[in-house]
Amino acid sequence: MASRGSKILIAFMLAGSAGLAAGAAAAKDLTVVSWGGNYTRSQMLGFILSYQDELERDVDVIDFDGGLYEIRRQVDSYNVRWDVVDLEQLDVIRGCRAGLLEPIDDLELADSPDGVAAEDDFIDGAFSECGVGSVVWYTVIGFNADDFGAQPPSTMEDFFDLNEYPGKRGMRRTPMGNLEWALIADGVDPDEVYAQLETEQGLDRAFNVLNRIKPNIIWWRDGQQPIELLRQGRVRMSTVYSGRVWGANEQHDADLEVIWSHAQRSMQQWAITRHGQNQDKAREFIQYATQTGSIVGQVEHIPYRPARRSAESYVPERMQDYLPKTEEDQVQEFVVDAQWWADNFEEINARFERWIDRPVRVPRGLRR
Repeated sequence: MASRGSKILIAFMLAGSAGLAAGAAAAKDLTVVSWGGNYTRSQMLGFILSYQDELERDVDVIDFDGGLYEIRRQVDSYNVRWDVVDLEQLDVIRGCRAGLLEPIDDLELADSPDGVAAEDDFIDGAFSECGVGSVVWYTVIGFNADDFGAQPPSTMEDFFDLNEYPGKRGMRRTPMGNLEWALIADGVDPDEVYAQLETEQGLDRAFNVLNRIKPNIIWWRDGQQPIELLRQGRVRMSTVYSGRVWGANEQHDADLEVIWSHAQRSMQQWAITRHGQNQDKAREFIQYATQTGSIVGQVEHIPYRPARRSAESYVPERMQDYLPKTEEDQVQEFVVDAQWWADNFEEINARFERWIDRPVRVPRGLRR
């Protein structure tokens, strides 16, 4: 008979099969939803396997591509199969407002190992009514190291410069982050970006910048797609999660470079689906997953920053090349304003999708 450890590892490896995952969920104590690839692997090795062993829980881990669609469908049908979900902070705020997630702001979280209270140990912005922070991650510009010769791109602005750096671009299919980068590339001070996006003129300006490269964009949704686009030579540059670049280089012998200029800094949060049948165990899981030791366990396996200050010094040296590592890098980090996007996402995303569907003419003289 398989041990509990082997059972959960098998469940993780087969998570890509929705049918198997759904069928297995009924036999498990808890269903945890995450993002797949090295990210889910870092959670498995960092704390999920130990949680299962120490507390004698049977956990089913499945993957998704983010967003609230499936959560809304389950909650609205009163057929909730997902207990705990790893969400972008934007979606935690939106899901909480829509009544799709359980409030957990009363959750008692563990102090740090040296006795610092959780509310002082977590970094700013880690808490919301329905979410608790886990790690900070980065969206960056990635490219093949041997694709540009002696003058590779070095700034985020180079991504939008098709004359100096012609070729296809990969971009995540979302306005969040893309509109901010477009304005910064057009000369807007990062501190003024959201004030600009509050205005019709600012939005028009951001979309006009995106228009310059629109014929060259290949859109992606799943975090592994930009890695494949780059490795296959289908794009010369792409927006990409920095942790995925690490996985490609360290585990699959890729030779991808990262541009840290104005790297987008975002936070992941754990949340509990409304009307789930395993509320107590879901709360217990988040308490376990957000202990300093659990977060340390995760960042030992993927180059993201911990949401707890007490875990920061444990980020391994081997991960530092895939994190902002100079003072200039850190100064240029661009913090994505999840609260602003929660207030504005629906309207702007509708415009963004209409914009994608409209053809655009390529200006004369613009290289492809």
